[in-house]
Amino acid sequence: MEILGERWTLVVLREIFNGIRRFGDMRERTNIPRQVLTNRLAMLVEQGVLRREPYREPGARQRYEYRLTEKGLDLWPVLVTVLAWGDRYLADPEGSPLAVVHRDCGAEVRAVLRCADGHELAGPRQAVPRPGPGARRRR
Repeated sequence: MEILGERWTLVVLREIFNGIRRFGDMRERTNIPRQVLTNRLAMLVEQGVLRREPYREPGARQRYEYRLTEKGLDLWPVLVTVLAWGDRYLADPEGSPLAVVHRDCGAEVRAVLRCADGHELAGPRQAVPRPGPGARRRR
């Protein structure tokens, strides 16, 4: 949660997943304070979630845009799940302002819980947390 738990981090990731990669565009769309956005982007780069790519507009100085790394792309199911939660509990009566659809067929995309043997879980009560191989006893 050190990476995702900070205020505005998921908003920054949402923008990047939606194709907004430049600092000024993110500021304009989100109204995140300049220093906060600078800090969030720097932290996401430092943590390997984003990488900086240089670009230069004609006649301007070099700037950077932010691209997802493999580690960042692996967060996509998290954002899809957060979107579904927001749609269920917070959306306006006319519906969500954003739909995530399969590029090939246009059907809605959802995150699904499935065990390693391929059984789809009907809900979170069908799963139980247990100590994993890296668990250690507290002293």
